[in-house]
Amino acid sequence: MADAPDYEPEVESHGAPKPPPLGGLRRRGIYLLPNLFTTGVLFCGFFAIVQAMNGRFETGCIAIFVAMVLDGMDGRVARWTNTQSEFGAQFDSIADMVAFGAAPALVAYTWALKDMSTLGWIGAFIYCAGTGIRLARFNANISVVDKRYFQGLPSPSGAAVMAGLVWVLADFGFDPDESSWLGVVAWAMAVFAGITMVSNVPFWSFKEVNWKKRVPLWVILACVIALSIIASSPSLVLFLLFFSYALSGYVMWAMGHRVRPVLPEE
Repeated sequence: MADAPDYEPEVESHGAPKPPPLGGLRRRGIYLLPNLFTTGVLFCGFFAIVQAMNGRFETGCIAIFVAMVLDGMDGRVARWTNTQSEFGAQFDSIADMVAFGAAPALVAYTWALKDMSTLGWIGAFIYCAGTGIRLARFNANISVVDKRYFQGLPSPSGAAVMAGLVWVLADFGFDPDESSWLGVVAWAMAVFAGITMVSNVPFWSFKEVNWKKRVPLWVILACVIALSIIASSPSLVLFLLFFSYALSGYVMWAMGHRVRPVLPEE
């Protein structure tokens, strides 16, 4: 067995085994490949915070979107290579909290919310806390919720909405020092994303899509056109895409779709 001790435990006179000597247990390693992607997620989150502190908001927002790509790959790589582990799952949650919780909140706060004094950091904290609660609920309920829908807005999508807003406004030359209304918009978006992440609003998970299925040739052409549209103005197109997804859950809820609320202690 992989986790069996490499020593024979000694037995004391009363029959109880003695504690193992220091370093007596066999050291267990971790899977390198999926955890490299997770480390990349953590690095991108930290890098985004550093760039925001230095006033490079566009670079910080791009780093958050790169973290989303890496986050979508680490789990798939682990499944494809059969290298899932409890360590990987816990590491992934910590990295997600940094990249999709703390980083977008601090980028938005440094960009515009700091000018709103107490109200500004409260808005940033609502978003950050919403991300933490969303991740904890997802981990606790992963085996009991409907796989077709997410319960609340996924944290990477929430980060894309928050970072996308800062990216598109900074990209188009809007300056919070010259336009005080930008702080109000950023605050409203932070509160909207934070509340939506912890809500019971259903969001399509895309898990029913069969990526191994053969598709017509025109689908490849459609993907090329979509990539060309994104490349033409990535900040605007990506923000509109993820903001539309954030609104789609409320549309589904209005149409009668429901996700049964499940608390972790149940």
